[in-house]
Parts: sequence; C-alpha cells; structure tokens
Amino acid sequence: MKIFVPGRICLLGEHSDWAGGYRRINTDIEKGYALITGTNQGIYADVQPHPNALVLSSTTPDGTAHGPYEIPMQPQALLEEAQKGGFWSYIAGVAYEVLTHYHVRGLVINNYKTDMPVKKGLSSSAAICVLTARAFNRVYDLKMTVRGEMEMAYRGEILTPSRCGRMDQGCAFGQRPVLMTFDGDRLDTTELRVKGELHFVIVDLQAQKDTMEILARLNRSYPFAETEIEHGVQQLLGPINRRIVHQAIEALEAGDAQRVGALMVEAQANFDRYATPACPEELTAPVLHRVLNYEPLKPHIWGGKGVGSQGDGTAQFIARSAADQQAVIEIIERDLKMPCLKLTISPSTKVRKALIPAAGFGTRLFPATKATKKELFPVVDHDGIAKPAILIIVEEALEAGLDEVIIIVQEHDLPAFQSFFNEQVTIENYNKLPPHFQEYSRRLLDMGQNVKFIVQNMQEGLGHAVYCAREALDGEPFLLMLGDHIYRSTGDRSCARQLVDAYNQHNTSVVGLRRTPEDQIFNFGTVTGVWLDPDRLLNITEFAEKPTVEYARENLRVPVLPDDEYLTLFGQYIIKPQVFDYLEEHIQNNVRERGEFQLTSALDRLRREDGFLGLMMAGTRYDIGLPDYYLETLQAFRRD
Repeated sequence: MKIFVPGRICLLGEHSDWAGGYRRINTDIEKGYALITGTNQGIYADVQPHPNALVLSSTTPDGTAHGPYEIPMQPQALLEEAQKGGFWSYIAGVAYEVLTHYHVRGLVINNYKTDMPVKKGLSSSAAICVLTARAFNRVYDLKMTVRGEMEMAYRGEILTPSRCGRMDQGCAFGQRPVLMTFDGDRLDTTELRVKGELHFVIVDLQAQKDTMEILARLNRSYPFAETEIEHGVQQLLGPINRRIVHQAIEALEAGDAQRVGALMVEAQANFDRYATPACPEELTAPVLHRVLNYEPLKPHIWGGKGVGSQGDGTAQFIARSAADQQAVIEIIERDLKMPCLKLTISPSTKVRKALIPAAGFGTRLFPATKATKKELFPVVDHDGIAKPAILIIVEEALEAGLDEVIIIVQEHDLPAFQSFFNEQVTIENYNKLPPHFQEYSRRLLDMGQNVKFIVQNMQEGLGHAVYCAREALDGEPFLLMLGDHIYRSTGDRSCARQLVDAYNQHNTSVVGLRRTPEDQIFNFGTVTGVWLDPDRLLNITEFAEKPTVEYARENLRVPVLPDDEYLTLFGQYIIKPQVFDYLEEHIQNNVRERGEFQLTSALDRLRREDGFLGLMMAGTRYDIGLPDYYLETLQAFRRD
C-alpha cells in the first residue's frame, strides 16, 4: 500500500494553536484561529504488515538511504525509541500510542521519497506521524477518521522531544484549506472551498532560527499578561488574529487573491509590531524581511509573510497568476539563491455527471421485463404525468444542476432508450397530444441532449457496471443513482441536490443513508461510523454488504439509533474517481464476491484511503425491482 502525506503550511494564524490552549486556564483569552493547507510536496511511503516489529527505512531529500532499522513492537521498546529523538522517534511514538489503544501487529514502512524541506515550518515531523497513524489505520482497518488519525499522530509526536502544536497535524486533511479553531483542549476543524485557483510560493530562506526560543519567549505572555509587551502578544494572537483570519476566509472562498495578499502583509506588519519585541533576537529576521521586500518581486505578487514560528526559516508569497508564480520562483532562485516550492490551492472539482446503471435483466420482474426494461416501467409522478422510472431519475439529476447523465444499458436495449430520449413521436401522434404534453415532448428532446449511453456487454455486478463508465466520467466525481429506485424528497431540495450540496461543502465522497429495521438489513448495504452532526452527517468507518444480523449487532451499531435499527444505503452516492483504480484491481485480478464484481468493497477502500461521509436523507426511496415493491411504489409515490 502506498501512502502520501503532504507538508502543512500555516497561511495565517501561526502561534494561535498553543495560545488558544491557555483558555483552559484563563477564559478571557481569545480562541485561536489558524488557516492551514497541505503543500503540493510531502512524504511518500510503501507500507505493509509485519508480524512483530517496526521495520523502517528512509531516503532523505538528498538521496541518502537510511535503514532498515528494526524496533520490536513492544510498548517499552517503542517508548524508549520515541524519547531518543530523531526521525525514527516519530514513528515509534505513534506506534506506541496505536499499540496502547488497538490490537495491532507491526509494520514495514519504507519512506522512499521526501520532496519537501524539513525543519522549515512545513511540519515534516507531523507528516511522518500522520503517515504512521494512517498506515496502521489502513493496514489493520482500525476505522479511525481523519480527525482520529490526526489525534493519534499528535499524541505520538508529543512523546518525542519535539514540542509540536496541534496545528501541525493538520496535514492529515491533505491539500484542502482548513480553518482550525483552538479553545482550550478543544479543537474544531472546518474545511473551506475556494472559488478559483490561488498560487503561492514557499521559500526556504537558507538561514537559521531557534523555534524553541521563540516559543519560550512568546509563552511568557500567557496565561496572564503583566507587561505592555505581553499584552501586545495576547492582542496579536487574539482579537487581531481572529479578525484577519475570518476576513481571509471570505477572501479565500471568493477566490480573491489580491485581498488574501493584503491580509498577509497586514498580518506580517502586526507580527513585527507586537511579537518581535518579545523575542527580538529571533524575530527581527533580517533575511525574511529582505526577501519580503525584494523589489523585483513586487510586480508578480499580491503579498507575503513569514511561515510557522516566523523568524528566518521560511517565507510565503501569493502570486498574481500561475505565470507570476513561476516568475517569482525564477527571480528568487536566480538572484537570492534560495530554493522554492509551488503551492497551488485549486477549487474542488464540481460534480457535473450522473451515472445510472440500467443493464440488469430484471429477473425478479419476469416476464414483464421480457416486454420492456424495468427502468422503463411507468410510474405516476406527483404532477400526475405517467413517466418511465428512468425519466424520473434523469429529471432529478438534471434538476440538481448536473450537466450530463450517463445511462449504462445492454446493447439490445439501447434502441429503446435512445428512441425515448432522442426521437420525437410521429407527427400524427404529436398532433393528438394536448398542448401541455406537446410541450413535455419537446422538453424530453431537450433533456435527451444531456443524456448519453454506455453499453455493458456482460453483466458482472454493480462494480463492473460502474467501471464501464470510467472513460466517460474522465476523472471527475460523479453522482451514482440506481436505475431500479426512484426518490422523493420531503423538503425543498431533491435527494440528489442534498448530496451535491454535502459534497460541495466537504469535498469528500458521500452516500445517502436511511434508517432500516434490523430484520431488513440483510437486503441492503449497511454502514457504521461516528457522527459529525448527530442524526444528520456520519463519518463512515465501515461498509458491509448485506450483513447478517449477528454481524450487525457486533460491528454496525450507531450511536443515537435504537438497538433494532441500522443505517443502510439510500441508493444515491457521490463518488470520487479513485474508486476506478480499486475496481480495476478487482477486475484484473478476478476478485469477486458472490460471483460478481461488487461496488461496496471498493467504496470501503475509498473510505479507508480518502474518507467517506454518510448523509441522512430527507426523503424516501422507492424500489421498483420486486413486484410487491413496484406495486407499493405505484400506490405511494404520487401521494407522498
């Protein structure tokens, strides 16, 4: 298994993590607020299980190989290694914490590449801690959330001589911008969405700073300020920081790079005014300020500031464009002989396409399915119009703002679907229609321009059907809607729109969920997890395909729900394109479940490697795949 964890850069709000922590002693102190994001560079590793030890090897950025180094997977040995300090100590510290909380064996970790500078304010030590926590989580399926991995990494790192803050482990969130709020021992995180690309440059100043001395001096201002300098530090890391960070959130989400740059300049000026007097030896930072004020850079940047604990470690600029970003790098590397890294924050990919598998035979509705596909069975909609089920599904997808609907069909069924969406009725029949149906007939052709078809020649399971659309989906996240289900929202947003909104907010794969009685779960995919928003949004920690009651009672209970209820899949998903890599592995290696290539196991791997949310749907799912269910749908769908 390969794992990548990026570095972490604090765009704004450095030092506010530990400052906000003092609220547990003095509640008059302002909460800490920091804007962080993952870098485009980081730490790469191959990982695999080991029966009884950590077997570690690493290649440093200069290409030097270290290891293999072996540590017994025993608490005392791990703790002693953690307390020694050094690169291996971070891995040992996290392994100690994992072993304390979980029943695990060992790991082989080969850190084969590191393309980020270390000890430069980019949280390289935190990245290796998060990588270790994630490796244990994925190899042993510990069902930790991203927040859980972050907390485990933090506990492991503080066992070492490192004195990191809780902000550092924010690299666990990947390359998404995140607001971190520090209130005593409480940490809240909010993922942000940017409207347009933002182009940053990170500069290794090739100088020295003493982070421990900076932290020691600034900490003297807490928990109670006594001198004018100490009051200034608390003002800087409190109200001033809160205002600048929240203004920056608005600018980031609007894609306003110029405003972000102005706030960076303002933040640096405030830091120089209030923090530097507390530690002038380290924070006067002549190298940093020479680079920030270097005149040839001005036409290419909106602003810049220091990074991390500040001092002469690392600088960051926000460039005016991608071309300006490259110009800044060339100027600094040519004139100042300082290495640079690109950091580009991109807007999340919009969900533009829906996928509807409709290639099954419909065995349970035979012989009706010999006459026509079950997806073409009629259902009376709430507007009183009799529609084939597939039309109701397509309308919901398009009304949710999607641009394209892809329907997977068998080759011999293709003409029937194409005729419905792409051919007008004969002129004789058109003239017989009342005016409102004539209008609807024209609307059908308009919708048909947004509908495409893919032929699945062999029906080998839902996972195989989805895989057939890989090329058409072209590396984009997609809405998956099952062809033998229709949906009715209980609010003003359709079920599909609810999922699209959740994906847009969190940039994480999301599946609709509903409550299901215990005696019915053997028919459905079932999940468990941790509530992010009670009875609304779940961080999924396991997918189980049609579990037994015994397994569900042991492994799938969810807090808040009664003992005889579970959360099952609603039939709508928004899935990131990484799922195709997992499906391809299954198909190439003929990994089948109950004789078919299933989707659920691929979703569970996507959960482990990228996260997966479950949204409690404000709506009802109607099944047309069984005679009794179809009859119930006909009776209830229009009425509800």
